[in-house]
Amino acid sequence: QVQLVESGGGLVQTGGSLRLSCAASGSISSIPVMGWYRQAPGKQREWIASSQLGGSAKYADSVKGRVTISRDNAKNTVYLQMNSLNPEDTAVYYCNGLIRTTDLTQQTYWGQGTQVTVSP
Repeated sequence: QVQLVESGGGLVQTGGSLRLSCAASGSISSIPVMGWYRQAPGKQREWIASSQLGGSAKYADSVKGRVTISRDNAKNTVYLQMNSLNPEDTAVYYCNGLIRTTDLTQQTYWGQGTQVTVSP
């Protein structure tokens, strides 16, 4: 009924930048919150950033100052601009959305993930 599809991952050198995108599709009424998580090998999934429908954004301390979350509500799309990347940023990045569907139910949906690899 609802799908989130990430794109924009890849291989980048230390100090480089990447912009991830996540597009939500389906029977969507509104998306109160969209966010990004990541999971490095052998580690738990961690929250990175989230954006509320009203425009406010929050960031994890580990990425604050290096990443910017933004969204295009007309396209049901959220972006994550990542700068000054280092090897510790290597992970699978997941998009997540608290989505209200046209049948008036609300739940959290996840994308399939996109790999980001930062070489030394």
